[in-house]
Amino acid sequence: MGLLISFELDSDDLEHLALLMEQSLAKADSASPEAILQGAHDMLTASASKRMPEFMRTRQQQLQSLVDMVEDEVWNLPHRSRLRVISALAYFVLADDLIPDHIPGLGFLDDAIMIELVVRELKPELEAYLDFCEFRRQKTKDGDELDVSRANWLDEKRKALMGRMRRRRKASGLGWLKLK
Repeated sequence: MGLLISFELDSDDLEHLALLMEQSLAKADSASPEAILQGAHDMLTASASKRMPEFMRTRQQQLQSLVDMVEDEVWNLPHRSRLRVISALAYFVLADDLIPDHIPGLGFLDDAIMIELVVRELKPELEAYLDFCEFRRQKTKDGDELDVSRANWLDEKRKALMGRMRRRRKASGLGWLKLK
């Protein structure tokens, strides 16, 4: 039997979380993108063996998708978008937890909330990337490398999804986290 808990963050709560994100972004200025990505890998690897609620496991998968998006050479995320994602990842690598992760049942709550906010902020980028991954999966047979014609299809799909991502970002009015 599960338990559904619902709560609403008011503008003061969101302002506080935005402040925490800004503090981690300030720390991120002194860290290289490679160090932030490595820290994200380390955190995801360490948390994979920990017992955590399903809501957090789902958000960990979303965080993994953000890391994958930055590192996927075929996707070739534009520089500005890449910096936005790395800036968001900096919070999970450099910030101090509001609730220590070792507290059973609640330890990952603050991380889950921030992941939810980051995923909403980066929704156009993440949706485009996940659509690209699905397209690539469908066009790749039995794990074989793409042949030239399929590589061309993949490149065209990537360009179309990047255009959609830019249009959605511009139209969305997102910018709550003030990522770089």
